[in-house]
Amino acid sequence: MIYAIANQKGGVGKTTTCLNVATVLAEQGKKVLMVDLDPQAGLTTSLGFNPEELQPTIYNLLIDGDELNVRQVILSTSEPNLDFIPANLDLSGAEIELIREMSWDRTLGEVLKPVRGFYDFIFVDCPPSLGVLTTNAFMAAKMVIVPVQSEYLAMRGLKQLQKIISKVQKKGNPGIQIKILRTMHDARTIHSTEIVDELKRVFDKRVFDAIIRRSVKFSEATAAFQPIIRYAENSPGALAYRDLVKEILEYEQNQTTSN
Repeated sequence: MIYAIANQKGGVGKTTTCLNVATVLAEQGKKVLMVDLDPQAGLTTSLGFNPEELQPTIYNLLIDGDELNVRQVILSTSEPNLDFIPANLDLSGAEIELIREMSWDRTLGEVLKPVRGFYDFIFVDCPPSLGVLTTNAFMAAKMVIVPVQSEYLAMRGLKQLQKIISKVQKKGNPGIQIKILRTMHDARTIHSTEIVDELKRVFDKRVFDAIIRRSVKFSEATAAFQPIIRYAENSPGALAYRDLVKEILEYEQNQTTSN
């Protein structure tokens, strides 16, 4: 199953979510691949790598996929069962190059095909935009996890993302689903609490029960090049991500049962 983690707004916890969810699943024995699809290479950096020292990257795979096999781009992490495909600034040129190709929006799905059977989960960390790269992720994915900051403006941005998802459904991925993850919640403020409740009221079952609360531990974990489930394993943030993984596994189980 491919999951895209996306929101056109930056700083909402996409990379943090990708890294922590993938690490928990790997810890539980699942084979997991993370794909850094952001030219800013936040995921690659979070893993302790210097993006500009890495070749080849996801850029090379997208542009030279006919000559390059995905296995040549995959790197191991310090976590057993957890691999990733890195990115760097080269990826910023991919949008212009891809758009010239036929079926440009299916490129990511095609290059990942050889390893889809090997991994239980593939998580794509998308850039903070709704352009060519993110559309590629949506065309390949069966679910989009949308981290949404608990503030009013973040809710407004969901409408645009939903329009893109609707177009993707019509264009060739009718089964794609969307699920919202409430992040950076500050329980001390009335506004944040109201938004958390409003998201659940409006989107109902399309919202995860897990809520990721704002904490300085996340910044500390990033600086230490660790997921929060390793840096502060008993912190509320770490426990919330473990709860999120339980929901994802329940969703997967329900999908298997229904099929």
